[in-house]
Amino acid sequence: MQGDTGPKVRLVQAPNPGPLTGSGTNTWLIGQGHVAVIDPGPALNAHLTAIFAALQPGERITHILITHNHLDHTGLVPDLVKATGAATAGFGTAVTGRSATMQRLAAAGLADGGEGIDHAFAPVMTLGDGDTLAGESWAVQAIHTPGHAATHLCFATGQHLFSGDHVMGWSSSLISPPDGDMGQYMASLQRLALGDWATAYPGHGPVIDLPGTRIAALHAHRQQREAALLAALTEKEMGLHTLTAAVYHDVPVEMHRAARRNVLAHVIDLHGRNLVICDDLCAPDPAITLAQSFPT
Repeated sequence: MQGDTGPKVRLVQAPNPGPLTGSGTNTWLIGQGHVAVIDPGPALNAHLTAIFAALQPGERITHILITHNHLDHTGLVPDLVKATGAATAGFGTAVTGRSATMQRLAAAGLADGGEGIDHAFAPVMTLGDGDTLAGESWAVQAIHTPGHAATHLCFATGQHLFSGDHVMGWSSSLISPPDGDMGQYMASLQRLALGDWATAYPGHGPVIDLPGTRIAALHAHRQQREAALLAALTEKEMGLHTLTAAVYHDVPVEMHRAARRNVLAHVIDLHGRNLVICDDLCAPDPAITLAQSFPT
């Protein structure tokens, strides 16, 4: 795949399909000669072999870029570094970039939803918002897009965006506190909407040819879920589990465990905006009501 202003791009898809990974994690190789890898993927020997098979004779991997610290994106990092000596680059450790609210909730005992956060990964090179990194035949600019994860970075090269798990075509993003943050996610979507993107290369699923349209659709989808949540609460107080069933009635029951994390993320955001009341956001099934000031 060759973009108008972007580098040479190659896809190696990891063999880890599932409800939260779609057809598998996308590992992107960019450039020629001295190559960068974006998201090595899970710790699978077959995937490591496939990455090297995608290289041309004489090519070598010099940089490893990480969109976020989840094991389906970072698990292979130690083996790839050992095999190549490549330098790693990312936003920071797993908790870097968490909002004050999420830090407070984590300290109060709010557990993650079991998404496989990689607490061991720490990049050799830290990339902040707006920082650039370049090799022989490629250059990217980091865009900090917290929401799906506090550490989440997108990488821009010209009008082309490596969008990680923040913007995908096959599914919306899971927002699971305290690593995920709905307020940050929505703000990051609005920021990405300002870009004139020609192509997006996501962390899972197919290449997105109309990124602006997809970004707008994802923003509208989350607004619709929020509206459904508030509408359900106009009837009565609800626990998180019951509220999830009401808001995600269009989703198979086996996906409700993940959906509860999205609902919790909405509730935390709405609580911070004084639109709902929840006495214990860290409880397994907290009770949620509309704030008295909410217009019904």
